[in-house]
Amino acid sequence: MASLTVRQLDERLKKQLRLRAASNGRSVEDEVRNILREAAECAEMRAPVAPTPSGAGAIRSMVTADTRRVLLIIGGGIAAYKTLDLIRRLKERGIAVRCILTNAAQHFATPLSVSALVGARVYTDLFDPVSEFDVGHIRLARETDLIVVAPATADLMAKMANGHADDLATAVLLATTAKIVLAPAMNPHMWANKATQRNLARLVADGAAVVGPNEGEMAEAESQGVGRMAEPLEIAGAAEKFLTAGIAGRLQGRRILITSGPTHEPIDPVRYIANRSSGKQGHSIAAAAETEGGNVTLISGPVNLPDPPGVKMIKVESAREMLRAVERTLPVDVAIFAAAVADWRVANAGHHKLKKQFGHATPELALVENPDILATIAGRKTQRPKLVIGFAAETENVVANAKAKLARKHCDWILANDVSPQSGVMGGDHNTITLVRASSVEAWPPQSKDAVSSMLITRIADALDEKGENR
Repeated sequence: MASLTVRQLDERLKKQLRLRAASNGRSVEDEVRNILREAAECAEMRAPVAPTPSGAGAIRSMVTADTRRVLLIIGGGIAAYKTLDLIRRLKERGIAVRCILTNAAQHFATPLSVSALVGARVYTDLFDPVSEFDVGHIRLARETDLIVVAPATADLMAKMANGHADDLATAVLLATTAKIVLAPAMNPHMWANKATQRNLARLVADGAAVVGPNEGEMAEAESQGVGRMAEPLEIAGAAEKFLTAGIAGRLQGRRILITSGPTHEPIDPVRYIANRSSGKQGHSIAAAAETEGGNVTLISGPVNLPDPPGVKMIKVESAREMLRAVERTLPVDVAIFAAAVADWRVANAGHHKLKKQFGHATPELALVENPDILATIAGRKTQRPKLVIGFAAETENVVANAKAKLARKHCDWILANDVSPQSGVMGGDHNTITLVRASSVEAWPPQSKDAVSSMLITRIADALDEKGENR
């Protein structure tokens, strides 16, 4: 095939190419390749080529010069199934995603399922005649802001550490100048092996960042230890942090305090009073605040969630422990009380397990009221945060109850939401918020909890930027 470069075309044609490429959200090289592919299909089928499907075209057209780009390299481990959720988490943050699947990865995640989530083709072959006629692996290495390797298997890490380039993934990793983030996943014995740790040390010394692995149950029966791939939210948060590194966020220099999750109030050493809060909203807010440059302290009750990257964590059990942790963290600029604190505790928790005895009356549990953390901080005469924000989890009369709570607690804002069982908010990934202030009520659309967090952080940054915003 004769060699043809864009530079050899006349100016009028080059201008048309640039306009067409921009309208489709592609590079000029991608657009030329697409035109050639369509021409080849036309010649083969002797029929006009159908226009690009609206779904894929719509996704590509959303990619602009300001769009942050991640190349996700999926390694061949059973944790590859988690990358489907990781793609969704990255796209929720407005990040454009391209994917490479290693040969081994295709045993765990199919190119079809990955491409459906990405909204574009996935790349699998170093010698693909469609993409490699213009050295496509170099283009993949160059046209990205960050590379995430998840799962980063022991084999893939060994190849990276020793400069191998025998497939598409390793060739791209060797050719890139972008930041590389590794999310290791493997059997605990493989992770602890001296060779793996030696390879990891070399990769970190070369500038790679590492997220995880976490401790927990493994795929193998009765196997547990360090080696679980970090959760998709944790990896997406780390990716966003590296993508915004060096960019001063709107909360730069601000101290942000957030509470999250439930509290557990002991009845005896094995029983407690609690609620259904998962902590997802509070943890998401902490991650969003940290992304905007905030100096974030997250005080959390017992949850089954990864710690948000870059956030100072304080873990507590009871309401009284949470209050003490909050007061020790002051002074702060903003305090967001997203935790579902138990209203009551047992007056005299047993030192030993309460026994059920046949023929005896059911033991009576005397309850006393827990401290009101929101009202305590909002009512402080000294070290009161500039902005004190509470949540109102209601099952009826949501806005009316939130307005009453705002007045009663003397806080600045209340985020009201319906947590009745049919709403799916408790433990779910979506929320519907009404922001209640003394002067206004603002209904937000139903959206993911991550989107709620982004909206809240924007409102907070706007308020702090306003001149004279003290209370």
